[in-house]
Amino acid sequence: MADMSVADPDVSRERDVDDRALDEVVRFTSDLIRIDTTNRGGGDCRERPAAEYAAALLAEAGLEPTLLERTEGRTNVVARLEGTDPSADALLVHGHLDVVPAQAEDWSVHPFSGEVRDGVVWGRGAVDMKNMDAMILAVVRQWARSGVRPRRDLVIAFTADEEASAEDGSGFLADRHKGLFEGCTEGISESGAFTFHDGSGRELYPVAAGERGTGWLKLTARGRAGHGSKVNRANAVTRLAAAVARIGAHEWPVRLTPTVRAALTELAALYGVGADLDAAGGVDRLLAQLGPAASLVEATVRNSANPTMLDAGYKVNVIPGEAAAQVDGRFLAGTEDEFRATLDELTGPDVDWEFVHREVALQAPLDSPTYARMRAAVEEFAPGGHVVPYCMSGGTDAKQFSRLGITGYGFAPLKLPPGFDYQALFHGVDERVPVEALHFGVRVLDRFLRTA
Repeated sequence: MADMSVADPDVSRERDVDDRALDEVVRFTSDLIRIDTTNRGGGDCRERPAAEYAAALLAEAGLEPTLLERTEGRTNVVARLEGTDPSADALLVHGHLDVVPAQAEDWSVHPFSGEVRDGVVWGRGAVDMKNMDAMILAVVRQWARSGVRPRRDLVIAFTADEEASAEDGSGFLADRHKGLFEGCTEGISESGAFTFHDGSGRELYPVAAGERGTGWLKLTARGRAGHGSKVNRANAVTRLAAAVARIGAHEWPVRLTPTVRAALTELAALYGVGADLDAAGGVDRLLAQLGPAASLVEATVRNSANPTMLDAGYKVNVIPGEAAAQVDGRFLAGTEDEFRATLDELTGPDVDWEFVHREVALQAPLDSPTYARMRAAVEEFAPGGHVVPYCMSGGTDAKQFSRLGITGYGFAPLKLPPGFDYQALFHGVDERVPVEALHFGVRVLDRFLRTA
């Protein structure tokens, strides 16, 4: 097989990916969408049909995929593609197979139709993240046809349960099947290298180099049960409501991680505005000058805690002895102790809180050769674009894989037209992806993985 660890400048970048790969990425995206892998939480999901579909395509490309389950039907796929340099660290390339629920009556096109209409593939998972799964499959199969091998070993993983706890997916793989990821030091997955149009003609391509930590909380207030007509100074509902109101109204202070600081610095330079990020109010003043581009970073300059669920009482004239709430908390790298202390203060003496799900915050270096190669691959196919670092406000399977010492980046390239609100389609209605965006993604992913 040919060693393509270094791109040949005399070879047309367009010819690196053949028409069959461009056709396959669309077909694979559509096919995967039609396989309903809705994850409703609590174990209510079955990824196995999608896992078998992906495994069969990998096997046709000469790989030897392994199917792994912690729970029946919650299937993961792992395969290794050997590189040409056995001394090089391996790279993990991963995507999840499950999707969040969708109400068909709210959609313009049935969410599990995978319909291709007017140059767009429609359906749940079109951007989160069966599109990236399809890109990975298309690239691997293209390489098998043309005899390409990367420099580094690639470990390809399609996971279950990312949209819930990941206990049946990446968590299970990281805890129980570490040997499959031997040699992996870095990984790439969802939510990065997509086109962000800033409204003034600029195209930004944010590449993720960090994630806020996940802290899903349960609050429990206890009091004195009694008749609803009586005065009750120990009302559990009142105590809970006060704590929830304090949490919802809290103004979290600015805390800049290296990734977010770099993002703000690069954006300030790109827009030609001054920025003293360490001055009081300096970050908020800069965000106000960045226009739409501020949305790339404004959710990650602070920790957050949003009340989302309430559970109290069973009859209108009965004061319950206990009331509960759930809160979606997120914390930046290096701030978890502060996050915990703040929750202790906000909940007060009458309300207890605990983590019902907790995962670490992540931080990836921006001066790594891998980040430089991701930037170069995007800029090769989007020469007018500006690659900028950013931190994800939410989380991905990279959290679980970090237990194995794998540094994660968000890199699922898509070139999107103006007016296409990519971020709003995550878990949104009428999720869809343009065919041309998938073609761009295959080309960029192919170029990056050849040179990584």
